[in-house]
Amino acid sequence: MTEIDRRELLRRATALASGLGMGAAFAPTLAAADPAPQPAIRRMVRLGRTGLEISDVGFGTSRLAGDEALVRRALDRGVTYFDTAEGYKGGEAERTLGRVLGTDRNRIVLASKVQDGRSDTRDELMSHLEGSLGRLATDRIDIYFQHAVNDVRRLENDEWLEFATRAKQQGKIRFTGLSGHGGRLVECIDRALDTDHVDVVLAGYNFGQDPAFYERFTGRFDFIARQPELPRVLARAKEKKVGVVAMKTLRGARLNDMRPYEGAGATFGQAALRWTLASAFVDAAIITMKSLEQVDEYVGASGWDAPHPADAGLLTRYARRAERSQCRYGCAECEGACPAEVEISQVLRTRMYAADYGDLEFGREGYAALQRDAAPCLSCNGAPCATACPHGVSIPALLRSAGRMLG
Repeated sequence: MTEIDRRELLRRATALASGLGMGAAFAPTLAAADPAPQPAIRRMVRLGRTGLEISDVGFGTSRLAGDEALVRRALDRGVTYFDTAEGYKGGEAERTLGRVLGTDRNRIVLASKVQDGRSDTRDELMSHLEGSLGRLATDRIDIYFQHAVNDVRRLENDEWLEFATRAKQQGKIRFTGLSGHGGRLVECIDRALDTDHVDVVLAGYNFGQDPAFYERFTGRFDFIARQPELPRVLARAKEKKVGVVAMKTLRGARLNDMRPYEGAGATFGQAALRWTLASAFVDAAIITMKSLEQVDEYVGASGWDAPHPADAGLLTRYARRAERSQCRYGCAECEGACPAEVEISQVLRTRMYAADYGDLEFGREGYAALQRDAAPCLSCNGAPCATACPHGVSIPALLRSAGRMLG
């Protein structure tokens, strides 16, 4: 890392922490007095050592199924980074992108993912890749991620390394990456960096996961950041010129009417995105866009490299409202608390999709895939897990809610 890069990293980290304090006044890169006639991407960033230039706000496709107008709107607004996975909507997300992006393939950066296992062979992995290439109607994927990594052993599968080498030689993928937001994310990223395993990291990272956000609170708001080492490991990735893209930027996207508290022309979603984009530890962020209005809303957060002072109060209010009802990414402190082996954090994640995101179908899909769902919770008194959450989340009530809603 050059001295110039180090100074810039420290400047942005200091600006972010200071901007979250009361009375901070940092100006954004863009001039508020000269708004664009319509939302548009205003900053392109270099993704680490890949050399790829991408829009700082990328288009996430976890709910994309046939709505080609959303993809075209994102293209029209200047989005050049599109993130998908073979499992999104049973492959329909990749097919939808494939029908739209063919004529724009050379000006966009395309990422997809595979949920590989510890024992998958190189031939099986190549079959997964070929399936994605066919659905995407392309001859190459720019970044191919190991999806939802939360086990170091997946990174030690020599078959993955042999597959990735062969796929790169054949021009089917250009770079490889790791994606994750589980409780062992830091351990996995450290291992990948130790072995020079990845070119890009896609990590769950939002204002609720950085100790700097909570340093401004007093004891009466007893909040802690899960994964306090996450900023360190992301900074380490930056030092090694590994690209860093953030996901899960809305910290659960709990449905709140935050409109009375929105300021500086920003919605809650924009404020959360602006915080992430202003972080010294990431290059860009992706976010799922489910409507034309959301495309415009999220693209409207593009261009910020320092926090806006009006955002801190809005994010704090959201954090307070979600404090007791939201499972934290990367926590997993409740693991093992259930004698029936219910996957507590995974059940609560699927409930979040249904109740907080407002996507019942997506929640049910995830719930149906669980090995240990919340069925035992419906007849349990809740005692085994009642005190398992360090944040005071009411685990028994939320598990029963998930069982009734999704089971």
